[in-house]
Amino acid sequence: MSIELDSVSFAYGRRARSILSRMSYTVPDGLTVLLGPNGAGKTTTLKLAAGVNQPDQGTVRLGGLPSHSKAYRLKVAWMPQTITAMTGLTAREQVAYTGWLKGMNRRAAWDASAEALKQVRMTEHSDMKAKRLSGGQLRRVGVACALVHGAEVLLLDEPTAGMDPTQRRIFRDLVLGLASREVQVLLSTHDVADLAEEADHVTTLTEGTITFSGSTADFLAHAPASVPEARRAESAYSALTGYRATR
Repeated sequence: MSIELDSVSFAYGRRARSILSRMSYTVPDGLTVLLGPNGAGKTTTLKLAAGVNQPDQGTVRLGGLPSHSKAYRLKVAWMPQTITAMTGLTAREQVAYTGWLKGMNRRAAWDASAEALKQVRMTEHSDMKAKRLSGGQLRRVGVACALVHGAEVLLLDEPTAGMDPTQRRIFRDLVLGLASREVQVLLSTHDVADLAEEADHVTTLTEGTITFSGSTADFLAHAPASVPEARRAESAYSALTGYRATR
């Protein structure tokens, strides 16, 4: 099953300009990178896909489940741009608490938190206070929080913002590993260095409009043949959105 946004429109307020207008989109299988400049509507799209916000018009569904239903939200996990360390809790306690909030009983959430932290390579930091974790480590805890209840779709909003190159590589490897284990991943970014060449699919969004959605190979084909290999993703992004890519 895939998340389907069908003719959705959304604005932050009755008199505000629509961020999305009658947009239709189906999240592909595997790992998809949602590329677009700041203000393109990426966060809004993810919030609608996560059921955090409901569309003003149109529908969002996963199979036959509407996005406002509890069953939908149990299958879909969203990691926002900012991950807050919970005061006084260890990394494992924070993940387990998130599972409990999702409706798991305490024992099930506690047991699942260990496996979720293992998936994001944070087992050795399980008992460390969340407030003492580095930014990159806290991001991985955020992914564990999203995975703890067994979500089938993972939505990540600018997950590598503020990470150094080493942290970015660890995180990229993590996301690629998750996508290979039948977890659908949709990752938004304005930085083509974030898996653009390694993703299964690429979608570009500009001013609330999808300008491309297809395989990574088809995305890269939009770069002129004369462009060096290392610059193909950036060139393709610029061709499709009219914006210069961030590296």
